[in-house]
Amino acid sequence: MDELNTGVPVAIHLDTYITQEGEQSHFTFDEKGQLFQMGDSIYIRYQETEEQTNKQVPVTMKIDDDGDVLLTRSGENKLRLRFSNGKRIQARYRTPYGILPVDTVTPFLEVRLRDRPFSGTVKVDYQLFAGESLLGDYRIRLQFTA
Repeated sequence: MDELNTGVPVAIHLDTYITQEGEQSHFTFDEKGQLFQMGDSIYIRYQETEEQTNKQVPVTMKIDDDGDVLLTRSGENKLRLRFSNGKRIQARYRTPYGILPVDTVTPFLEVRLRDRPFSGTVKVDYQLFAGESLLGDYRIRLQFTA
């Protein structure tokens, strides 16, 4: 897997399901991305297109060897969310209006990796809270193939 140090192209299929205030949304996209391995962690990088602005937003998903996942979105709003199965973890959501402290609660997290071809799935179900207020329920289903 030496080639993973320099990055290999991957095909990414992403489904995101969002429930906020009783309203449900579902977003699907297929993108090309890059996969890197640094130490015991795997990084998947890709560009997401924001619906409202049509701007490209760099996204990185880091998969740690313990199965935890760190999701970073680097657009106008910067977001770093850590997911750990069954845990509540503090995060910061940086907006043009300031920093909003948020918490993630992850009732379900599953990472599966395969060789030949190198591929995998990342499934994350999480809730996003601002204090005790539930902002929404989210489900991420990411599939990638090198």
